[in-house]
Amino acid sequence: MFESARVSRLRVVLAVGAAAFAGVGALRTGADAQAGAITIVVCAPGYPGSTAEAQSAMDGFAAAVAAGAGLAPGDLRAVYYETEKPGVDRLAAPDAAVALVPLPFWLKHRRALRLSPQLQVVEEGGEAAEAWTLVAPAGLVSGPPSLAGFELVTMTGYAPKFVRGPALGAWGDLPADVRIVASNGVLSAMRRASLGNKVAVLLDRASAAAVPTLPFAAKLQVVTKSPPLPVAVVCAVGSRVPAAKLKALLKGFASLESTPAGKQALSGVRLARFVPADQAALAKAGELFDRAKE
Repeated sequence: MFESARVSRLRVVLAVGAAAFAGVGALRTGADAQAGAITIVVCAPGYPGSTAEAQSAMDGFAAAVAAGAGLAPGDLRAVYYETEKPGVDRLAAPDAAVALVPLPFWLKHRRALRLSPQLQVVEEGGEAAEAWTLVAPAGLVSGPPSLAGFELVTMTGYAPKFVRGPALGAWGDLPADVRIVASNGVLSAMRRASLGNKVAVLLDRASAAAVPTLPFAAKLQVVTKSPPLPVAVVCAVGSRVPAAKLKALLKGFASLESTPAGKQALSGVRLARFVPADQAALAKAGELFDRAKE
């Protein structure tokens, strides 16, 4: 049950399990920009699926957004990356005009890639802003100093400043020797924690909700929760798209929930809708991220 809930949550940001994907993906290059086509780049480090597995879903999503934006079917493409560096590299290509990325990725790369948030993602059964939950061995952690020497496992570990800042900064400063590990193997990490090992796990909403169903749940403790944080954002990449075209694209995203084809595209990627970006919440997250230690 826990694995089922975790996989469902990890499908957000346009990544669904491999069984939902078909087709072969191709890396788009600057030739797309020269031909007038633009690309939505979805990068969700630690989430399931691969570029090739996701391409069929990406094609359907791009077609639905294009229809809502009044663009020709070939004018908009989408591609998915499940690891950080390929996504960053792809966003450097001139045709990469729109990024759809989770909050930690945006915080880490927003300046270098010139990512300007326009919309927020709402997944099926979720909200635009959700809390992260820290779980540790029962009775072993009473506050941040108790985590000295701990391994902290989380799928957001590729952005340690997210963990120390927006996610856990309100709780207090983590000890310098906490080892933040990027992994989506949170179930095995919690099993190790339940055995009394110095392991803590930072969980997303659905994973945290499934913790009570674990056979070893009594040996775990919810230590703290973050304030609600934006889950993921749709961003303009620099000024690669003229303002009028960007406005049309954003209309395409926002209109998906109002048409049968759009609803089908959203359902295929386990999303509910897109809403205007909460600029104040994003700015606050940015401040906390920038102040955090690496």
